[in-house]
Amino acid sequence: MVKKNNVFKAVTLKDVAAAANVSVITASRALRTPDIVSGKVRARVQEAVDALGYAPNQAARALASATTSIIGVIIPSITNLVFSDVLRGVYDAIEGTPYQVQLGNTRYAGRKEDELVRVFAAQRPAGLIVSGIDQSEATRQMLRSLGCPVVQIMDIGPEPIDMMIGFDHREGGRAAARHLIENGYRRIGFIGARMDPRAQRRLEGYRQVLQDAGLYDDALVFTTPHPSSVTRGGQMFADFLGVAPDADAVFCNNDDMALGALFECQRRHIRVPGQFGIMGYNDIEYAAASTPSISSIRTFRYDMGHRAVEMVIAAAKGERPDPAVIDLGFELKARQSTDRKAFASPEGETA
Repeated sequence: MVKKNNVFKAVTLKDVAAAANVSVITASRALRTPDIVSGKVRARVQEAVDALGYAPNQAARALASATTSIIGVIIPSITNLVFSDVLRGVYDAIEGTPYQVQLGNTRYAGRKEDELVRVFAAQRPAGLIVSGIDQSEATRQMLRSLGCPVVQIMDIGPEPIDMMIGFDHREGGRAAARHLIENGYRRIGFIGARMDPRAQRRLEGYRQVLQDAGLYDDALVFTTPHPSSVTRGGQMFADFLGVAPDADAVFCNNDDMALGALFECQRRHIRVPGQFGIMGYNDIEYAAASTPSISSIRTFRYDMGHRAVEMVIAAAKGERPDPAVIDLGFELKARQSTDRKAFASPEGETA
């Protein structure tokens, strides 16, 4: 703000230009397309911006150019560590560009996602990054009509709205189930919280593998719509053992739940992996740091966020990425919690 005639008014580009002793057009170019302005002029304009506290009027820019410099990012949670890694990638990719990030949090509610897409549409974003592939048809139609690049992240599917980067959750579930079977487990359960569509696909993959192996038992599947946590993982695992005391392994739909199951095993003096195997998903940092370390499906969340921003920026410049759908895959991290063979005693009994 600047004070004129004892009244505080918003700093304008004209004020910046005057302070930098350049024309308004030159000041605008220095801020919006700095590559076409000399370094000395850029420095003078930036000094004026810093001294006056100037903030560009995004609404005015939108009217002038049809878009703002905002890249909208819609995620279902700002506290879940999975999405913290995604956002780290987003912000690292934005650094040094003329773009800014604006977040929207759906809290796993489809109706909230619809509302946020409408809000972003009114702001004329330079691009939009949305989590998942399960938007309502109304939201999909809105996203198609935005007139800006759209990237769906965290999943892949056959009908991208525009661009997509993620991996196959069903195949992740299949890989987890196969790993447990290969390590000698047979009564393998599933524990899942916050059963959003991605978690449902992990469950489907687990179910398919166990059915093919003749090992599936619906009584070994425990799920809840409530949020996941370490505490909930322990509680659900205790309930699971009450119903299935003969179970010898569990696939948890994320690492929070897996860590809770591990703690409950330790409270009950159940040896992991000798008596019981535990498999997680996402490979959060503490999965490798726990004792025993937890086997998990590693997903490349930082890369998804980083590359999604790169895709938006490239497409906004008319350089649409090819391919437009990128499968980053996943990596099965086999650790102590499922390594039955490594914990076998010389007599053949598990330790």
